[in-house]
Amino acid sequence: MSVKEVILFSVALVLSIELGLFDMSSRSSGMVIGAEGSSVPMNSLAANDVAALKAVRSWLHDVDFNPVPATSFLSSWNFNADPCSFDGVLCDVVLGETRVASLTLGYASGSSAGLQGRLHPSLGSLSALLQLTLAPGKISGPIPSTLANLTRLQNLGLSHNLLTGTIPAEVAAIPNLVTLDLSFNRLSGPIPFRLAALPSLTTLRLAHNRLYGALPASFLGCPVLDHIDLSRNFFTGPLPILPPSLTHLDMSRNQLNGDLLSLLDLRDLSFLDLSRNRISGFLPAELLALPLMLLSLHHNTLSGIVSPDQLVTIPTVDLSFNQLSGPLSPLFAFTRNLYLSHNQFVGPVPQEYIDQLLSSSMHTLFLQHNFLTDFPNLPDGFSMPVSASVCVQYNCMHIPPLDSPCPPMRASRPFTQCKST
Repeated sequence: MSVKEVILFSVALVLSIELGLFDMSSRSSGMVIGAEGSSVPMNSLAANDVAALKAVRSWLHDVDFNPVPATSFLSSWNFNADPCSFDGVLCDVVLGETRVASLTLGYASGSSAGLQGRLHPSLGSLSALLQLTLAPGKISGPIPSTLANLTRLQNLGLSHNLLTGTIPAEVAAIPNLVTLDLSFNRLSGPIPFRLAALPSLTTLRLAHNRLYGALPASFLGCPVLDHIDLSRNFFTGPLPILPPSLTHLDMSRNQLNGDLLSLLDLRDLSFLDLSRNRISGFLPAELLALPLMLLSLHHNTLSGIVSPDQLVTIPTVDLSFNQLSGPLSPLFAFTRNLYLSHNQFVGPVPQEYIDQLLSSSMHTLFLQHNFLTDFPNLPDGFSMPVSASVCVQYNCMHIPPLDSPCPPMRASRPFTQCKST
């Protein structure tokens, strides 16, 4: 199959799945999908692929999870029948041979508890694969390094299982990878640096593992990278240099340090979560001007005065649990959810915040545990909208009756802590 045919087949496969024309969890009917997406007569599956599927089957079995009735994914894997009719198997004609082009192990719809066992190294013999996916289950053991032989592979999704060991450096260098999802496993060790030099990679998900060590210094070798989720690991060191194509960055719940300056060139970033790290330094005003839908930097060690250059229109901003100081900027009034608690802010609460709350434009305002000294006068007979949640306890000011649910906390700071504010 030519490069053009591979691309056309891949596009046809993705479109057919998204449009519901093809269900990876259902059986085929003795036909294969041609390079143009059309059905062509079935030929015998290549002997190497049959042998590989037999080996894969020998190491796996269905999870019997009570009280959910067991649904046997592997019951269709009867090698007296055509392997291209097996659940999860999609075939294609490549250079005149019928080959396995896509393999999904388990029902992705969640209709069963998944598979358990281990991944057989013979998976690496399915050299025509474009997609390899594990449904959520209990597959354990290492990722076979033989997957490096799958040089045509574009989508590798092994998430939500119990895989252990390191990410093989060879697997991290599969040249045509577009999506790599190893999240929600028990993988450990560092990220192979070759992962940062995959020219077609758009999505990298390694969240909820036990990975550690420094990140690659730069991901500029992934020029079309759009989505990174490395959250809930043990990564250390500074943030890497990231490609300007990035729109989603989640590295929350690690041990990363350094400042935020390397993020300022990410002009298309719409999601940024670096919460629960050790990020320090100041909050650049340029970061607040990015087209973000979420900015989450809580539980770090950011310090200094926060001074936006323009109205902040990010729907949710969470800067709580840092060491930020100075007066509150009224330019935050047009956020929908604003979390600034547990910092060192001083001065009055801006009138603009209260106006936006009373108009129901702002929904959440958390300012507790600062050193704020004045709360705006509220209009007579005011009623806080039901949608509003306002918390201003443990500051250096009188707390008005806001009738809003808040975490339990002493109403005001001790006077001795407020004398110098």
